Amino acid sequence: MTGIGTSLFDTALGELGTVLARVDESRTDAACAMLAGAGKIAVYGCGREALQVKGFAMRLYHLGLPVSVVGDMTTPPLGEGDVFLVSSGPGETTTVLTLMQVARDAGAKVLLLTAEAESSAARRADFTLLIPAQTMASDQGPAKTSVLPMGSLFEGALFLLFEVMVLKLKDLTGFSPEAMRARHTNLE
Repeated sequence: MTGIGTSLFDTALGELGTVLARVDESRTDAACAMLAGAGKIAVYGCGREALQVKGFAMRLYHLGLPVSVVGDMTTPPLGEGDVFLVSSGPGETTTVLTLMQVARDAGAKVLLLTAEAESSAARRADFTLLIPAQTMASDQGPAKTSVLPMGSLFEGALFLLFEVMVLKLKDLTGFSPEAMRARHTNLE
């Protein structure tokens, strides 16, 4: 590997570390408590954020939590005692705002992951977990803060945050690694 490649890895990892160091751990713990206590959990994200959210849903399932992905045919209706976890880095995605309103109208709590504390989505959420990273909405001009393209810094931070949340949820639920593994699909 060339020196240029190594320095890009170092830079990208440093940026991820800086973002995650600024995530409020007490709010992460509160988000995990919301999920652990939910009757049902539905998750949603757009684009590459959706890939991270779906990976998190898989781990929530492995932890024995009642989770579904919005858009799947088996997603149940949400209501009182349920949580709608949604990711919107810029916090202005029309689909996200609409689904948040549907979930809230049904009585579910909305847990938002975003980079924008003052966004429309943040104002509508019941609970916001701020991930202060560059998104596609802030990747140009003076707002650009990352060597990574578009919203990759936010998406990468989501992945690592979700993995830490899985560890915290494992402790909250008492689910063992063996029990998690037993819930992994055998249809691969």
